[in-house]
Amino acid sequence: MKTKLLLIMLIVLLAACTSDDSILSFSEVETVPDNLNQLIDPHEPLQLIYEGEQTAYIIYQSAGDPLTDIEEQDDTLKILISEADGSSIPAKQHVYKLTLDDHHEVIGVFINGKSTAFDRVSTLGEEN
Repeated sequence: MKTKLLLIMLIVLLAACTSDDSILSFSEVETVPDNLNQLIDPHEPLQLIYEGEQTAYIIYQSAGDPLTDIEEQDDTLKILISEADGSSIPAKQHVYKLTLDDHHEVIGVFINGKSTAFDRVSTLGEEN
């Protein structure tokens, strides 16, 4: 009986040590909150708007329908955006919600493999 109890405790301990406490997520937003919508500049193609320390929104104006993915590398989170040449004029606005882990210090965006700087970085609650 002691052996079974010890084995169960060991399994629980190992499971707790290997559990992933990651909160990282990245998804397209269907309905943009009003306070965020007011901050978005429709003339800036790539924007980053922070909402607190672990939540941010990435706004990407695109003529096509982009495919997105994320990749972690040490303290850097890479947002990968791929798109074929689109035909949608004017550009369509895509809003993505990003929830960061504590260890992410840098957010980098790569559009079709090319590192791209944000045109605008702001925080919800800022005055324009």
